Amino acid sequence: MKTDKNILVLTYWSFDDALIQTYTLPYLKIIADIIPKSSKLFLFTLEKKNVKTKNITTKIKNISARYYPFGLRAILAWLFNFIRLFLFIKKNKITYIHCWCTPAGAVGYILSVLTGAKLIIDSYEPHAEAMVENGEWSKHKLAYKILFMLEKKQSGRAAFIVAATSGMKNYALTKYGIKLMNYHVKPACVDLEKFSIKNKKNPELVKGYGFEDRVVCVYAGKFGGIYLKDEVFEFYRAAYEYWKDDFRILVLTNQDKSELLDLVKKYDVPESIFKIEFVKHAEIADYIGLGDFAICPVKPVPTKRYCTPIKNGEYWAMGLPVVITNDISDDSGLIEENGIGAVIHEFNNTSYLSVIKEIDRLLKENKMSELYSKIRPFAEKYRNFNIAKDVYQKIYKID
Repeated sequence: MKTDKNILVLTYWSFDDALIQTYTLPYLKIIADIIPKSSKLFLFTLEKKNVKTKNITTKIKNISARYYPFGLRAILAWLFNFIRLFLFIKKNKITYIHCWCTPAGAVGYILSVLTGAKLIIDSYEPHAEAMVENGEWSKHKLAYKILFMLEKKQSGRAAFIVAATSGMKNYALTKYGIKLMNYHVKPACVDLEKFSIKNKKNPELVKGYGFEDRVVCVYAGKFGGIYLKDEVFEFYRAAYEYWKDDFRILVLTNQDKSELLDLVKKYDVPESIFKIEFVKHAEIADYIGLGDFAICPVKPVPTKRYCTPIKNGEYWAMGLPVVITNDISDDSGLIEENGIGAVIHEFNNTSYLSVIKEIDRLLKENKMSELYSKIRPFAEKYRNFNIAKDVYQKIYKID
């Protein structure tokens, strides 16, 4: 007889956030296909306004709570949330608390201790230290001390750990003194059907943007926070000086356009070579496909060795050479060792020019179809959803 596996998935994001839509829901649908039909799967999200419980699929339901910025209201809200979630777990006979990232894992750890439900930490990577490295927290602040302590606690309690890179196993041993058991690696996977050669160089978009016979650098994401800002525009300036009017920049972001245009002026890059757009994720493949190469400007701080940039998988699936900073996940090494892009090792014009010349060489020596044939296999090998399916089958194997 198959035992029901009722799962509560905890996140710290809103339902409409891209991290839910592209980094969580696809995996939940895989899990829903693995667990018995009679099992239940609930996704917990934090919303800035009240949202009612809704069905995502016949097997997946979304429950939510109000989000409040850190402060007294947030503390009071979380006291209520713990009581509510404790009762929810008991009522729905939840057997697994599946947490996305360690902030949600901190909540999951406490609920696991209180209820006895098995704890699973997914997308396991350092958050407390990352906040310090990005300059948002200090190691002397209470927030850092609490989260770091809870990261250690959840690492020791988790029945299963799912990390983005193999290196997190050694990080946990070194930083937390925890020897992880039942450890799995699952990078950020990509829908290889939605990102493919059929999305390359859409003729209407190419003509509409005036990208004919231009070298187009595409970036999907934000500037600032965990990503570089000024350094990227220094790179854009160096690329413009190299390619002159043959160079174009396509930025796909929901960031304030005026903020980016201030950086364009600051670094004396012609505004005419920029196209800044916000595109729904359902359409983004056609826009990424306009690029000849892409950039992934994650800040090269130590904890980013353990992250997994979603955008690199999307770029690779489209056959784009990638410019990336040093020591990011396993990706920087793969890109440099296999000649499928270039790594920025230092933030100066000499380094930028070296990277630009390497990209120029790749574009001149290879047709678009040849680059696609060379780069696409890296997405198929390292970002395939079959990797996730294999991991979740081991965790939620049928009794």
